[in-house]
Amino acid sequence: MTEGAQQPLPIRLDKLRVAITGGAGGIGRVIADSFAACGAKPFVSDIDETALADCPHPAMLADAGDAAALERFIGAAAETLGGLDVLINNAGIAGPTKSVDAVTPAELDATLQICLASQFHCARHAVPLLREAGGGSIINLSSAAGKFGFPLRSPYSAAKWGVIGFTRTLAMELGPDGIRVNALLPGLVDGPRVRSMIAAKAESRGVGNNEQTAMAVSSVSLRCFVTQQDIANMALYLASPFGATITGQALSIDGGIESLF
Repeated sequence: MTEGAQQPLPIRLDKLRVAITGGAGGIGRVIADSFAACGAKPFVSDIDETALADCPHPAMLADAGDAAALERFIGAAAETLGGLDVLINNAGIAGPTKSVDAVTPAELDATLQICLASQFHCARHAVPLLREAGGGSIINLSSAAGKFGFPLRSPYSAAKWGVIGFTRTLAMELGPDGIRVNALLPGLVDGPRVRSMIAAKAESRGVGNNEQTAMAVSSVSLRCFVTQQDIANMALYLASPFGATITGQALSIDGGIESLF
């Protein structure tokens, strides 16, 4: 487990074979650590070579914006693990923080490619392996931005809304094969990414970080951020027998957030 992390749910997932994109750092690393702590076998990809060097799990360098690299990743995961039971599409980027008229085509393309198209490419290659395993689970990372408008973050929000449509369609398509597909919608997850996002929003609006932070949590029922472990715990639950009949769902882990700032 990463230093200072909470403990994962006490669920046994012995020998479950799990592929995780963006799994060497951040939420992905906590998900990988948590599956390993519960007896599963994770295989991760990441573009961050420093994070990969520190990762204790089988891993490979792969750019989530490169469809060919994702195909190689799924193939390597299946070869290393002896098959596949779970795919977790975690890789993503924040995208630009600016008004729509200031967003460049390159920024839009990169955000959609990594936050949405990467999930399609991974699923496309993972589904035959999940069928071979007799069924399994796909868990796609969306966001609270996939159910609310998100001013100054239009490419990211568009991608995360797209993840939910993709998830619900795949659940219908793959249900007869015993493959469950769900989306996780994290709210404000404490860590460098949300702090950077708050700083960017504060700068864009000409206010201080403390004021922007207070504004962010004011719309959360529990008035708090959630943790990376909270997200990992839901992934564990969905991949376990407890989630055996849960599919096609967009599950919020957000402390009761009512709007994004």
